Amino acid sequence: MRLSFTRWVKEFCLVALTLLAFSALVLLGARSADASSLANSLHKAKVQPAAAFIFTMVPASSDIKACLPNAKATVTITVGPLNDTLQLSVSGLAHNAGFALFVIQLPAKPFGISWYQSDMKTDLNGSGSVTARGIFNRETFSLSPGGPTTTFAPTHQYHLGLWFADPQVPFNLGCEPGAPSPIITPFDGDQVAGIQVLNTSNYPKNAGPLSHVA
Repeated sequence: MRLSFTRWVKEFCLVALTLLAFSALVLLGARSADASSLANSLHKAKVQPAAAFIFTMVPASSDIKACLPNAKATVTITVGPLNDTLQLSVSGLAHNAGFALFVIQLPAKPFGISWYQSDMKTDLNGSGSVTARGIFNRETFSLSPGGPTTTFAPTHQYHLGLWFADPQVPFNLGCEPGAPSPIITPFDGDQVAGIQVLNTSNYPKNAGPLSHVA
């Protein structure tokens, strides 16, 4: 009897220890799962989708409206932690043509301080898009504290303008009625461009769309 009772006590203790160890593992796993869930929640909170500001660009003149009646553009600016993403989508423009995008001080002539931002090309239907990264918000500015050309204080640029890269294209489309030859402007990489096709003159001169991006 003594031998059987001792063996029973040992077996009981072994089972009890096994159950205790199992319970500890279950508790540890639950705590680990809770910690993982909390970490995932915190991570998701940190990577919420960035805010976006959407606006349109309009034909730069009545002549553009006449020669390209469906010309339009939509711009989406997505704010990032260090810089912003600008996406320009156009339609109704000349097909298979090149264009140059500028960030400008004034939407129309004389344009003021202008910054060459990107090239863009349209497809067979006159549609196209381009994405650029930079500072496209209320802090966008240029300055010239001194140098061989000119000096000016920090000056904000809150407007956008799009130009024909080839002066011959708008001339052939009849966008320059009365002009004996293509009008040449400096708004392209080689400083030989056509006229402006789209701009943000649908916003006030001193409160262009970029001024609305925080």
